Amino acid sequence: MMPLNVSFIPRLLCALLLLGHTTLPAQMSGGFATVKTDTPATLSAARAAVSAQAGNLQLKKVESAQAQVVAGFNYRLGLRVLDGTKERRAEAVVWLQLDRTFKVVSWDWLDPAAPEAAPGMVQSEFIYESGPYPQIHATTLCETPGGLVAAWFGGTHEGHRDVCIWVSRQINGRWTEGVQAAHGIQPDGSRFPTWNPVLFLPKTGPLFLFYKVGPSPSGWWGEFKTSDDHGLTWKEAKKLSTGFLGPIKNKPVQLSSGEILCPTSVETPEQASRWSVYFERTSDLGETWQKTPLLNDGASIQAIQPSVLFLGGENLLAIGRSKQGRLFELQSSDGGKNWGPMTLGRLPNNNSGTDALTLRDGRHLLVYNHVAPEPGQRNARRTPLNVAVSKDGNSWDAALELETEQGEFSYPAVIQSRDGLVHISYTWNRRRVKHVVVDPNQFRVQPIVDGRWPGPAR
Repeated sequence: MMPLNVSFIPRLLCALLLLGHTTLPAQMSGGFATVKTDTPATLSAARAAVSAQAGNLQLKKVESAQAQVVAGFNYRLGLRVLDGTKERRAEAVVWLQLDRTFKVVSWDWLDPAAPEAAPGMVQSEFIYESGPYPQIHATTLCETPGGLVAAWFGGTHEGHRDVCIWVSRQINGRWTEGVQAAHGIQPDGSRFPTWNPVLFLPKTGPLFLFYKVGPSPSGWWGEFKTSDDHGLTWKEAKKLSTGFLGPIKNKPVQLSSGEILCPTSVETPEQASRWSVYFERTSDLGETWQKTPLLNDGASIQAIQPSVLFLGGENLLAIGRSKQGRLFELQSSDGGKNWGPMTLGRLPNNNSGTDALTLRDGRHLLVYNHVAPEPGQRNARRTPLNVAVSKDGNSWDAALELETEQGEFSYPAVIQSRDGLVHISYTWNRRRVKHVVVDPNQFRVQPIVDGRWPGPAR
């Protein structure tokens, strides 16, 4: 028999005492559970977190609180604080140790001040802050007669079979709680992850939600659902015909003919995966489809996830992600039926998703990470996140930096609403959905020369 370590008894009694003074609902071992925000223990943890930060901070309110039983307790707190005279929001994780002292594990500002002051910035907020999934990615936006609708995929982590598609609607200026709209459960009971939702509302017809289902990008297939009530409820999923995927990440465009053109791409399963772009189109709201051949060999330029810009008449420009350190470009002069050779443009790309659109005033707007991999590096950091504008799709001007701190700010989606404002959503550290509103008429632009963002080098 192992000898009893009596030194452990005081710590055990302390933990039991703490447990007796903290109301915790049933929870999985090691998981967080919601606790009251106004208990002495919660408020003590919040004050400890605030007092440990630099600057003149004061605790205003504990907005949310969760606790985790460890050797003591971890508290995960949503806080509202006064930073001087400015009210700000933060999230902190605080460890109440067995000796009853607090240790601040992490502190994250949820509303950095810099983007709010930038010319053209109208609003910055989170759509999703907490939910039944630790990780989110791949956001999408659409404006409907009932208001804005957003979607993303969320689950344990990207590629896990519990990843589902979640939808939120903006009602009277506030976002609803995310609701599961699609999953990867198959008729035989097997389950696959879902990927890359894309919302799209044609000129006539229902709201579409395209998404992917499958074990990986090289083995997924396309499905879609439709909604007749602006995303409140969804009809049964339809699987696209074999060989068709629907839009891969970025929204379709509707041509003057009424046809819907979907920017699409494939990733092959071999070790040196070939990434190739092509386009699908439908003239009957998804009943039948046509597609172009693959438009690049997938090796000399490895490219996926295009966005489509309108250059006038039937002239189109596709722009998007590549592994070659710069954004790729493709041009069509016949409404996307045929495309010229793929080239690399002037702007850098970090092998991460982008999105773009043509504004109603004829300018083009691009959201992307203005950063390229170092020589010999496959990927690069996903910060900063930038907005650029162009009059011709060739020369670009710097407009905004949405994020500049360390972290992952990626996979943007961008639309222009009826009032002329531009809405952008993106992945915020794989934990939340960020939504910003910008006024493109208020930008103070500077030219991007030789691929360099004006200002301090990054």
